[in-house]
Amino acid sequence: QIAVMLTVIGPLQRWRPAEAITNATAVRTDVLYTLIHRLGLFQLVLFFSIDPLMDELMGRLRTAGVVTFHLDDLWPNVTDGPIMSFVLYLVLFDFVNYWLHRAQHQWNWWWALHAVHHSQRHMTQWSDNRNHLLDDLLRAVIWVVVAQVIGMGPGQFVTLIVLTQMSESFHHANLRCNFGRWGERLWVSPRFHRLHHAIGLGHETSSGVLGGHNFGVLLPWWDMLCGTAR
Repeated sequence: QIAVMLTVIGPLQRWRPAEAITNATAVRTDVLYTLIHRLGLFQLVLFFSIDPLMDELMGRLRTAGVVTFHLDDLWPNVTDGPIMSFVLYLVLFDFVNYWLHRAQHQWNWWWALHAVHHSQRHMTQWSDNRNHLLDDLLRAVIWVVVAQVIGMGPGQFVTLIVLTQMSESFHHANLRCNFGRWGERLWVSPRFHRLHHAIGLGHETSSGVLGGHNFGVLLPWWDMLCGTAR
């Protein structure tokens, strides 16, 4: 992932920047956050602290007769292949991420954590991992629980996480880019997500029940369906 950021997204940022970077020190802080996450240091801590607890919990549930539910078994003819099964899980996980993101902006205690992410005034490809570690811990636990509940395979889970992280790095990039009239409605672009980080649009507005716009992580569909798209 870091190699792709350095060799692909980085040159794109220098080619078509959306804004001039005036505080390089702040960006270097984001680089440190990214290295902690993408080199696996954060995941290593989770593995030795949270993973044994999750294994114990799931083991006790299965011993009690609670079997694993497999979402793709609901449409066996459609999700028979690994690709369609993965697409199904991707859509479901992105739906969960949309509502988690809205909660981060609505619940004051969670916004106090998520505000670390929005404190960066120069968005770059490194900004995605600028998060409070407790914020990341909460989301990681929720993702693991959801994956276990719907019976998602470990390989599919890891692939989904990598795809999500790479896409988020791209749409945080300091890149003057949009996907066109139809593309903007199919996948979150740097332009779409930059509006979410804009002062007066992303969190501070008071319109609507939760306020703010463009909460989608991968797919802008949920914002369009729920009236939060801008």
